Amino acid sequence: MTPELTALALAGLLQMVQFALFAVPANLELGTRYTSSPRDKPPERPVSTLTGRLQRAMNNHFEGLILFTLAVVVVTLSGQSTATTAILAYTYLAARILYIPAYALGLTPWRSAVWAVGWFATLALMLTALI
Repeated sequence: MTPELTALALAGLLQMVQFALFAVPANLELGTRYTSSPRDKPPERPVSTLTGRLQRAMNNHFEGLILFTLAVVVVTLSGQSTATTAILAYTYLAARILYIPAYALGLTPWRSAVWAVGWFATLALMLTALI
């Protein structure tokens, strides 16, 4: 397996961890009666600030993971895995790991800076495959 695919697999596992980090407190705060329902109506009370931030961080990673997956697939299928692409893939992963506490703790502007590192690593990974 290429380093980029390993980073992608780890990013997928990270997404699953993020889901648990959000789902456990959401179930405790809203109750399983609501969280297991079809959610046709909004909850009677909002989730806590921290739980809301964990949900938004998780959703943000879903969005970033789409582009990162695209970049990894292009690099891997075109046989262009290099030390540079491996570093870029692990940079994305490190940024996504750091993004969780940065978002959860409301670290402004660091949350956005960490997000940008991951985004630019993904961009560079795609551009590297095209060159």
